[in-house]
Amino acid sequence: MQEQKKRLFLVDAYALIFRGYYAFIKNPRINSKGQNTSAIMGFMNSLIDVVKRERPDHLAVCFDKGGSVDRVEMFEEYKANRDETPDDIRSAIPHICEILEAMKIPIIVKDGFEADDVIGTLSKQAEKAGYTTFMVTPDKDFAQLVSENIFMYRPVFGGGYETWGIPEVQKKFEVENPLQVIDYLGMMGDASDNIPGLPGVGDKTAKKFIKQFGSMEGLLENTDQLKGKMKEKVEANGELGLLSKKLATIMLDVPVEFHEEDFEMCPPDTEKVMEIFEELEFRRLKDNFLKAFSIEGMASVGTSHQEPEKKSKASSIKPAPSAGEGQFSLFGGNGETTTTTENYSSRKTIKDTEHFYQTIQPGMGTKLFIGNLMKQSSVCFDTETTGLNPLTAALVGIAFSWETGKGFYLPFPENKDEAQQIIEQLRPFFEASEIEKVGQNLKYDIKVLAKYNIQVKGKLFDTMLAHYLINPDMRHNMDVLAETYLNYTPVSITELIGKKGKNQKSMRDVPLEEQTEYAVEDADITLQLKEHFAAELKDSDLQTLFDDIEIPLLRVLAAMELEGINLDEQFLNSLSGDLETDIATLEKRIYEEAGEEFNIASPKQLGEILFGKLKLVDKPKKTKTGQYSTAEDVLSYLAKDHQIINDVLEYRGLAKLKSTYVDALPTQVEPSTNRVHTDYMQTVAATGRLSSNNPNLQNIPIRTERGRQVRKAFVPKDENYILLAADYSQIELRIIAALSEETTMIEAFTNGEDIHASTAGKVFNVPIEEVTREQRSNAKTVNFGIIYGVSAFGLSNQTDLSRGEAKELIDAYYETYPKLKAYMGELVDFARENGYVQTVLGRRRYLTGINGSNAVVRGAAERNAVNAPIQGSAADIIKIAMINIYNKLEIGNFKSKMLLQVHDELVFDIYKPELDEMKILIKSEMENAFKLSVPLDVEVGLGQDWLEAH
Repeated sequence: MQEQKKRLFLVDAYALIFRGYYAFIKNPRINSKGQNTSAIMGFMNSLIDVVKRERPDHLAVCFDKGGSVDRVEMFEEYKANRDETPDDIRSAIPHICEILEAMKIPIIVKDGFEADDVIGTLSKQAEKAGYTTFMVTPDKDFAQLVSENIFMYRPVFGGGYETWGIPEVQKKFEVENPLQVIDYLGMMGDASDNIPGLPGVGDKTAKKFIKQFGSMEGLLENTDQLKGKMKEKVEANGELGLLSKKLATIMLDVPVEFHEEDFEMCPPDTEKVMEIFEELEFRRLKDNFLKAFSIEGMASVGTSHQEPEKKSKASSIKPAPSAGEGQFSLFGGNGETTTTTENYSSRKTIKDTEHFYQTIQPGMGTKLFIGNLMKQSSVCFDTETTGLNPLTAALVGIAFSWETGKGFYLPFPENKDEAQQIIEQLRPFFEASEIEKVGQNLKYDIKVLAKYNIQVKGKLFDTMLAHYLINPDMRHNMDVLAETYLNYTPVSITELIGKKGKNQKSMRDVPLEEQTEYAVEDADITLQLKEHFAAELKDSDLQTLFDDIEIPLLRVLAAMELEGINLDEQFLNSLSGDLETDIATLEKRIYEEAGEEFNIASPKQLGEILFGKLKLVDKPKKTKTGQYSTAEDVLSYLAKDHQIINDVLEYRGLAKLKSTYVDALPTQVEPSTNRVHTDYMQTVAATGRLSSNNPNLQNIPIRTERGRQVRKAFVPKDENYILLAADYSQIELRIIAALSEETTMIEAFTNGEDIHASTAGKVFNVPIEEVTREQRSNAKTVNFGIIYGVSAFGLSNQTDLSRGEAKELIDAYYETYPKLKAYMGELVDFARENGYVQTVLGRRRYLTGINGSNAVVRGAAERNAVNAPIQGSAADIIKIAMINIYNKLEIGNFKSKMLLQVHDELVFDIYKPELDEMKILIKSEMENAFKLSVPLDVEVGLGQDWLEAH
């Protein structure tokens, strides 16, 4: 049997680092130290994925150092237009190198050469040594190196990899030989590297020239076959074309040498890797790393580049040992085990931490425990239930802790009556106003206990909410918090009941001793976290926000979620049928416009029709995988010029509306209440806004007629009730006017003027009564867009204005409101100096990239510096209003209930005899929630459904 060729994987470090960093740009990975770890995490995920998938024999990671000296000598402007590397990437490089060293993966770098050249040189040397080489990079320039033994291994958008051999390169670039890719790149140029190329030559023309002339030289020798301006341009820029080809050519003579023993995969220093990952607060990455370097982790992955009948290096690994012996590493040899993360973790666990967790016995044991419980001033408790839905879950047990390392577990029987008898014994504790109740995600526990007719009274401390205020960009689940702040890894729930799926057990199936250890550990750890966060809240001046807003709001949201809202399922069924008809009509029209039938929902097929067949634009945008982009922003920009695109966007909107809301909402009605119960998340949006989930009622589209009709399905409890919707009018504009002390805008609000007409009158220099609808519309777009940092380009896309007209409008806007512009600058300056901005109530938004050297990252942080205090202050104000209204409803024992919060709007089920009183109460509390120099204005509507009320 012929021996299989060994495989070498060469990783283009910076290409994967940048790719990983920007993958997280909208949701950066920030740890408890405020460190942005996106670049490290993104790169390591990619690298570990390659190891898991491919089990390479040989591997190295190649870095740039000092840029390409030779190319800069050839062309001084080479890569001169690139933005500075983001600071978060610069700071990530030493950590990545440290991890690679601990993983025993060679780092190849040569001063004055780019990674492309290093990889090119090593690939060709390895090929001569009988290796198959895979260049791990998304960079298309590497296609020129592809041969029978050298492949590109490209990460693709959405996950996974694709391999480019000679056929793939031939198809992608329409060349006969991969070396012609150099000619293609030379002709086309490369804006990112500042390679000029031939003026006027794009993708299609470059491919045409290569088919016709074979190379750059062939083109320049045959310019007599060209015509018109193209001939003039090519002849005038021949030298530039040849220079561009040189610049695009990957060098194959870098002074590096391929010695196979230096590149061979060998066992990593697992303890060192784990230590670094712990320092960076990587949890999942630790597990992924251990799986990647273990037999178990590797065996399940297909070896797509190994012929099945040939023996691979992996087959020499010793078989897995029998139970109790651990698990051999990928590299065999010394029998070193890599069973779990904990083997290599310095974190404490329940196994090596002294603790005393006791199961409470029925009868006298319970009585003695409750007597002791009632003497405490602060107690952490945690409910264990049969499921995650608090409306259907039954109590299995409750854990209690008031002293570090100690706690108690009270189990509950399955019988409802017996369970109720036990909870009645605990009623004095839960309803004792003098005892502080501590928990993690207390809203869940409060909702569970409400089903047993138990109210949780007294002061509350929720560790999840506390951490959200302290570090809003981190995750807030208890396992992460325990590992980050206590250096402790709690028992995983999957160890007790298994992973999600049909074979997952209920907590009732877990032996009582294990229930006790798990449940009390949660209470004990949460109590310890409370002590830690209580100090941090005070140090960060967040105590008032925690005590007066987030904690009281927790009770309000629990009540709203328990109440739910009535749904007219019959109406939704009717609307579903109407949407089906609308979608079918659009479908038919799109087929007629396209001249053929195709799958409109397929981005690939749609792109081929719009840009391949119909050629609606000259240079259509493409995705990373090379297909035409049909993303929403791309199509929206073209919609006003092309009816078929307008129809496609409408088709998409209706299809999404039907599947996401009209057909889905009836399935989310809770059978036990016949109502829809959304979950409000307090700890998701860094600005302080609430988010809605299961179902998400905040994203129901309201700009289209069909979208608005979905609101019609939400109806009052019964004929004795009516829905009331109360909506803050232009609250964000009022806040920015007040905070900026912009006199002109404040006067407009104080005088009750239409702010958009008022703005239009001033920026277009016409009397307010002569403002046209179009002028008002454009002013409205600027008014709201300015908070989000709208540019002339963005404003042009949103209106019928040209980019020049949009710029003039923005300039006129700032001239009209100079204090507003100055205030925006002050916010950015404050953020640069302090690293955060804050709302009127002191809620902080940390902006790690505000002082960065990269313009893209810095620009995003500057926009957030303006937006976060405004949007966050609006969120704070409506939270105050919700708390005050809820308290009034409770004190007055009203039957009317608050049901929904959707951004600046509150929806109520109003008991009709209380209507007059409620209208006054709700409007007054909302308008007086927070005093600004601009009056807050609330519009109140009534109706037999939400649409009518709104």
